[in-house]
Amino acid sequence: MDTKIEKKKGIKPKHIVIGSLVLVFLYFLGYLIFNDSGSTLKVEKDKLTISTTINDKFNDYISISGLVKPISTVYLDAYEGGRVLQILIEEGNMVKKGDVILKLENRELYGQILNSETNLALKQNDLRQTQINFESKRIGGQKSLLESEFQLKKAKRKFEQNQALYKEELIAGEEFLQAEESYELAQKNHEVNKFQVKQDSLLSTGSIKELVNDLARMKQTLSMAYERIENLNVKAPIDGQLGMLDAEIGKQIGRGQSIAQVNVLTDFKIESMADEHYIDRIKRGLTGSFERGNTAYDVNLKKVYPEVREGKFKIDMVFAGDKPNNIRTGQNYYIKLQLGTPTEALLLPRGAFFQSTGGQWVYVVDASGEFATKRSVKIGKQNPQYYEVLEGLQEGEQVITSGYDAFGESDRLILK
Repeated sequence: MDTKIEKKKGIKPKHIVIGSLVLVFLYFLGYLIFNDSGSTLKVEKDKLTISTTINDKFNDYISISGLVKPISTVYLDAYEGGRVLQILIEEGNMVKKGDVILKLENRELYGQILNSETNLALKQNDLRQTQINFESKRIGGQKSLLESEFQLKKAKRKFEQNQALYKEELIAGEEFLQAEESYELAQKNHEVNKFQVKQDSLLSTGSIKELVNDLARMKQTLSMAYERIENLNVKAPIDGQLGMLDAEIGKQIGRGQSIAQVNVLTDFKIESMADEHYIDRIKRGLTGSFERGNTAYDVNLKKVYPEVREGKFKIDMVFAGDKPNNIRTGQNYYIKLQLGTPTEALLLPRGAFFQSTGGQWVYVVDASGEFATKRSVKIGKQNPQYYEVLEGLQEGEQVITSGYDAFGESDRLILK
């Protein structure tokens, strides 16, 4: 008969091996879950800036630096080129409209005017000579016309006498025919003289008219040349203060070259540059303010320039009321430009973290203060002090707002 073999109770070596493997597996699983060295970084808490979110009014403004400029500037170009002969008014001096700022010399222009004057004198001589010739010819024509008229009357009288005598057969037929032919010749000769005098008159009148027109054009040209001479005296176009003056004695100035500017000091404007981030929000009519000598001054946005250069665009502001007593061109004012009305919002103090994350996420400190974890957020408007938090944070939560460049891709920071 078979004998029944009972199983031995107790822990066998294979059980120990299996258990050890299970423990090692669980250890590594927990290590991967809770101690991922690739996403955790230890940092010194004292070297961080930690800020607390608050609920408060969000003042929608930006702080910009503005430069005081004249309300308008008129640029002065040289109408004529030439060498600087004399400077009568220096930079910074006040000028009246029409004041001569400097004088230029242009010998080529002087030569052109001299030639124009010579040509004008010759044309005037031609006109006088033509008029004299016309008058002489007209007198000669009138004499010839009178002579032909006289001869016509004589021939007519002789013809009429011979005609009567011929009818009475007192003269020969040949004598009558000669008288008739002489009369006809005198008539034709008189008509020719009349036509000649008329044509000579028309021709001379036309020639004189052309010469008069030419003379008028030459006088106009000469007058314009005299104006060019006058333009060598560079004058102030308006009342104001002479600003930049790019001229020295003996310097050659080209025609159309910008040589000076006159600043209108009846009022001032403030010129500033704004970041292109605000180009859709900065519009004409916005208000701003700045402090000077413990006094607040208000400004209005007058003009927004559309061109963006190097990430900035230009704006002009004017004073809405009083101006500082000691205001001068070139002064800098730091202006708070209001973009909207204050609203209640969750606010997070500004910090260098924004440059690393673009406001997409932040490190939020745990209530224990021992670690911080990465969290997605949504940032709205911003001013020089705060960011407006739209999503991702609650009031009273603490956020690391200093720079994140040293944290790499860590999802969790251990605060020491």
